[in-house]
Amino acid sequence: MEFIKKNIETLRLRVKEAAEKSGRREEDIKIVAVTKTVMPETIQVAVDYGLTILGENRVQEAQRKIGLVKGDVSWHMIGHLQKNKAKYAVRLFSMIQSVDSYELAVEIDKRAGKLGKVMDVLVQVNIGKEETKFGAEYEETPELIKKISELENIRVKGLMAIAPFKEDPEDVRPFFKKMRELFLKLKDLRLKNVEMEFLSMGMTHDFHVAIEEGANMIRIGSGIFGPRI
Repeated sequence: MEFIKKNIETLRLRVKEAAEKSGRREEDIKIVAVTKTVMPETIQVAVDYGLTILGENRVQEAQRKIGLVKGDVSWHMIGHLQKNKAKYAVRLFSMIQSVDSYELAVEIDKRAGKLGKVMDVLVQVNIGKEETKFGAEYEETPELIKKISELENIRVKGLMAIAPFKEDPEDVRPFFKKMRELFLKLKDLRLKNVEMEFLSMGMTHDFHVAIEEGANMIRIGSGIFGPRI
C-alpha cells in the first residue's frame, strides 16, 4: 500500500502549487477521496495518511463500507441519487453533493426532518450540458436553489460539477470559470438556508485547473488509489 502514500504526497504537492497560483493555501482545498470499488482496508490506508472526507457513488456500496473504515471521517454521496434511496442517504452521509432537482430535494428534506437532522447538500450543475451526465441546467440553477432554500431540513452548502472530459485539461478551464461565476452570483443573493461555502469541481485529470479557477473541493479517485480494475 506504499503507493497510496506516495500518491497522496504527490497530490498534496500539486494541490499546494495550484492553490498558490490562485492566491490560496493548500489547507483551503478539501480533498474528497473517491472510494468507488475500493476495499475498506485500502481506504483505511488513505484515512491513516490524513484523508478524512470519503466520497461514494452508490448507497449500497456505502452501506457495506462505512462501518468498516475507522477514524474521524465524513462520508459524502457524490453519485446520482434516486429518490427512493434518499432515506438511506440521509442516514449514511454527512453531505449529499448530487442534488439535481427540486423533487429530490423535497424527498431529502422529508427524510431529514423525520431524523431531526439538517442535511448539508451541494447542488449539482450539468455545466457541459451533456446528455450522459446528471445535474441541473446552468441557467436554471439560481431558481432551483431559491426553491430549495425554502425547505427547512436542507442547507445548501455550495455547488458541484463534473466537467466534460478533454484530453487537455486546459480545454475545460472555461467550464470551471463559469461555475465560479455562478457560485459567486449565488453567494451574493444571501438566501435563507444557503451558505455558498464549497465549490466542488475537478477530478484526477483536471483538478489543478479547477483549483486555479476557484474550486475549494476536489474529488480524487485514481490519483489516490490507482486505476480501477
